[in-house]
Order: sequence, then structure tokens, then C-alpha cells
Amino acid sequence: MKALVVTIDVKPEHREAFIEELIKNAVGSEEREPGCLVFNVAQDSANPDVMHLFEVYRDQEAVDIHMKAPHVLRFLEATTDWIARPIGVIDCDTVYPRQREKSPAR
Repeated sequence: MKALVVTIDVKPEHREAFIEELIKNAVGSEEREPGCLVFNVAQDSANPDVMHLFEVYRDQEAVDIHMKAPHVLRFLEATTDWIARPIGVIDCDTVYPRQREKSPAR
């Protein structure tokens, strides 16, 4: 499985609108992308203008599909001017939980 740890610094005057759009993006990812297993959104405790995302995908193909999904493209277009600095993305391979193989039919 693939995981992305994303950090986004938001301009303070756009924080509330950004969070609304981010939640729509998260819901769209979890509901419309079978390869998206987790899309968590957290607000930094020390700085409320910083958002942290933890996303888990079935594989790299699912990540690629996510990046081209209409709801993601709409989110990026809607929020581009609200972001204070380039988005930070850390690409990870999951260690736990391990990828589960499908059980053979009984």
C-alpha cells in the first residue's frame, strides 16, 4: 500500500473556506475512489493555518487515479490562491497494516 503525508499552509483569511473544500475533497476521495483506503484531515494544534493529511491507497495506480480525479482537480483549482507556500508531500510505503491478500473462496 502507498501512503501520502501532506502538509498544507493556508493563508489565515482563507482557512475556514479551505477547510470546507478540503473536507469535500476528502469525502469525494473516500466515497468515489475504490483505491483510496484512508483520507484523514488534521489541523495543527500549534498553528491552525496548517493542515496535515494522511492518505492511504491500495497501490501507486490508485494514487495516480486520485491525482486525476475530478474532485481533486476541482479542489486544487478552487484553493490555489488560498495556499501560503508549496504543498509538502511525503511519499511512503506502508509497513502496518500489511496489504491483505483476498481470501480464497470457501
